[in-house]
Amino acid sequence: MSGARVDHLVTSGTFSLDGGTWDVDNNVWIVGDDEEAYVIDPAHDAAAVEAALGGRTLRGILCTHAHDDHVGAAPDLADRTGAPILLHPDDLPLWRLTHPDRLPDGELADGQRLSVAGTELRVLHTPGHAPGAVCFHAPALGTVFTGDTLFQGGPGATGRSFSDFPTIVDSIRDRLLTLPSDTVVRTGHGDSTTIGAEAPHLDEWIARGH
Repeated sequence: MSGARVDHLVTSGTFSLDGGTWDVDNNVWIVGDDEEAYVIDPAHDAAAVEAALGGRTLRGILCTHAHDDHVGAAPDLADRTGAPILLHPDDLPLWRLTHPDRLPDGELADGQRLSVAGTELRVLHTPGHAPGAVCFHAPALGTVFTGDTLFQGGPGATGRSFSDFPTIVDSIRDRLLTLPSDTVVRTGHGDSTTIGAEAPHLDEWIARGH
């Protein structure tokens, strides 16, 4: 039985791309137990994320993608904790827009398995919102961390550089909607949902070109 739990905090800041800047609230997810954890998408405020860790050993900083609101605080958190930053290499062009002088410490790959507190996270490459977007499926916890690939109510945005709507639809259909229907979808922004709640709406999303 998994000894891990999921902790959650919301941080606030901005998202900038293609010459625009927007105010955003981001979900930061911490997966682990009282001794060790992973952080998924340390957004905006490294000090707040470090405080939420409460002295636990941080095994890694996992990036669902490299938009600046999701990775802006990653180097600061890495410096504070000594934890490596892991990113899918297809998102390096986006990463360099925010951190031109600091590369991630390691790569994420489709099918890769990460373990913390006796719990496995499986990396799913889900391009579309960004070329190197990934989700992290934790079967023992009945949850998937989708970043900005799948939200309550539909796919992530694809109207900006490095994104593509048909690609994100394929990723959601083939990689996420095949998960058990009761899988909790923990998103990069806003409320959580389930695979079963979102699956019936796929054709509707395609029809409106979300």
